[in-house]
Amino acid sequence: MTLTVGIDVGGTKIAGGVVGEEGTLVATTRRDSPARHPAAIADGIADVVTELRAAHHVTAVGLAAAGYLDRARTRIMFAPNLAWRDERLRDLVEDRVGLPTVMENDANCAAWAEHRFGAGQGARTLVMATIGTGIGGGLVHDGELFRGGFGVGAEFGHMRVVPEGRACACGLLGCWEAYGSGTALTARARELAAQDPESARTLLELGGGDLTTIRGQDVTEAAGRGDPAARQSFAELARWIGEGLASLAAVLDPDVIVVGGGVSESPELDVDAIRAAFDAAETGFGHRPEPGIRRAQLGNRAGLIGAADLARATP
Repeated sequence: MTLTVGIDVGGTKIAGGVVGEEGTLVATTRRDSPARHPAAIADGIADVVTELRAAHHVTAVGLAAAGYLDRARTRIMFAPNLAWRDERLRDLVEDRVGLPTVMENDANCAAWAEHRFGAGQGARTLVMATIGTGIGGGLVHDGELFRGGFGVGAEFGHMRVVPEGRACACGLLGCWEAYGSGTALTARARELAAQDPESARTLLELGGGDLTTIRGQDVTEAAGRGDPAARQSFAELARWIGEGLASLAAVLDPDVIVVGGGVSESPELDVDAIRAAFDAAETGFGHRPEPGIRRAQLGNRAGLIGAADLARATP
């Protein structure tokens, strides 16, 4: 069995795993991300690969990296939620580990993993939205990842849904990410708590009485305990996700939509509510085939599994 290493590179962590041909995880490890500087991150990645290679014979390394990658998949040109600009991360890693190294956008990797081994198996056109700090996107059609003309296709989170709306981390206003992400969930919960503290008593308790310290996990816990403000925040998030997916369906006509990312794993994010918002916003609803909307199956390991599989498949 051919083994490859998948690495999921984020702003706070480097997660690595040895992955088999059927998408099985043989071994995993992780490190805190040492810095935002790519050279230091490359050192951290090399350390992870060295640890995994010590016990397993691996043939290649796949990197799942947040941001806009160039067509050659060597440079991270721009990362909305990280301070990376025109960074040659793939070459830095390949030089350190001495193995063939492939780099791909993290949401593309997750979409590929779900297509190959998870909730999107058998789909002809798979759309995946990863709901986390931001919104990532991936598109697989006829067994191929869609990357666009310049390599940065399927960045769904930065389609504009509200002209001159909320500020987005990318520097523009009104992006879907500013309304349908984990960051947006927390921001909305804080707004509701400020407007009506009585409806957010659990939220405020978890935040120590300080609106600015309320975190995403606090919103999830408070919603599970019935906090009205937290539950409303999740209801609004589901609506924004469903409406955004309906816009994507109007353009891409997927047969399967997978919702992944860390926020999707919360039991408080109701897929039925996403479906209802999607149906209400879909052009031609009731007169066209309906795509399946599914929660991702591979969890937070999807990125590294997809990266490892792409490394195996790349000549």
